[in-house]
Amino acid sequence: MKVRTLAVEGALEFTPQVFGDERGRFLSPFQESAFAQAHGAPLFPVRQTNHSVSARGVVRGIHYTTTPPGCAKYVYCAAGAAIDIVVDIRVGSPTFGRWDSVLMDQNHHRTLYFPVGVGHAFIALEDNTVMSYMVSSSYVAANELALDVLDPALGLPVPKDVPPILSERDGVAIRLAQAKAEGLLPDYELCRRIEQDLTQPVSL
Repeated sequence: MKVRTLAVEGALEFTPQVFGDERGRFLSPFQESAFAQAHGAPLFPVRQTNHSVSARGVVRGIHYTTTPPGCAKYVYCAAGAAIDIVVDIRVGSPTFGRWDSVLMDQNHHRTLYFPVGVGHAFIALEDNTVMSYMVSSSYVAANELALDVLDPALGLPVPKDVPPILSERDGVAIRLAQAKAEGLLPDYELCRRIEQDLTQPVSL
């Protein structure tokens, strides 16, 4: 498993070894030992898994969870191809306002770890692109917020050759600067504490 540290503090890209023969391919998108070595702690307890199917040109995000409770993610593209993007929206973070992207496809089978408090967006590059998530918290609609994925101040790598297909919610999302001014963004130090607590043993 190859590991790359991304431009957003705490975000990690993993590329598994792929074993192929005349039957097809086999790989392990998540490997606990590789993750723990790169992250410094085991993966969070998985509270929910999510699965989305998107047409070419669909743009989802920038989505984030209010903190607390916060949410960490481990994301994999199970079919098709997508540009997966992590955006640092944690106020006080050394990389606040920065983003990084990972091409997820069926050639390299990369995965991406999103630490607590960051924003997530992706652009589907093919029809029937399947994104699979392991997440640290269950979905609560009231905790889920969105930022403008087309915010010119961020300059995310949304392709110009295909008109972006946005949900109604994402189409009216506010920009990062407005969210910061209104106190809607996660606090970096609180995000770090919550992420550390996720991997602590629970007494029964």
